[in-house]
Amino acid sequence: MKLIDISRKFFGGEVYPGDPLPEAEQICEIGEASECNLSVIHACVHNATHVDAPLHFVSGGDTIENLPIESFIGPCTVMQVPAGVITGDYVDRHFPKKCGRLLIKGGGKAFFMDSSAQELAERGLILIGTDSLSVGCKGNQTGPHKAFLQNNVAVLEGLDLSQVQPGEYFLFAPPVCYNGLEGAPARAVLIEDYIFWSVYYRLKTAHSKSCQNQYL
Repeated sequence: MKLIDISRKFFGGEVYPGDPLPEAEQICEIGEASECNLSVIHACVHNATHVDAPLHFVSGGDTIENLPIESFIGPCTVMQVPAGVITGDYVDRHFPKKCGRLLIKGGGKAFFMDSSAQELAERGLILIGTDSLSVGCKGNQTGPHKAFLQNNVAVLEGLDLSQVQPGEYFLFAPPVCYNGLEGAPARAVLIEDYIFWSVYYRLKTAHSKSCQNQYL
């Protein structure tokens, strides 16, 4: 089983313009005064690889702990796109028609328009991921975010897909349970030989049904 870490480093990387730089402070150090090392951090919850909850752009929307965790675990497709704006027409001509979880590899420079985000949301997408800092671009954040978040599409941003080839994988990227907040960091991992997982789940389900039938 080959695992590919697609998470960005939390410290020292690029942050969204205007967001604070993440900082760590060590408040205890192993020595005469302490038996352990202990650190605190100050950072935006949308730093590095992270998940957006609906509350980020939807007034009264769900917070991070209320998102279905299964949205972030399962088969996914990694798709490469050119840098720039992803239009509705581009989605219609090039994007897969049926896809549950889709990760966009655009060198960190590909962004959705309102129309393209809405088009994908209406296709029944479960999760959209991107190696850009955001699904939208500066000056046009609200429309794309709302199109996804109001339609229960999980949003996973700030991925590192530099070592990933387009294709089919198994994704594991649940967010940290920052209850009450509009976002949280995630540790995102791809499993390359995801077919093994698909077979495993099918066999497990079939076995479970078989056991149930024995008692009917």
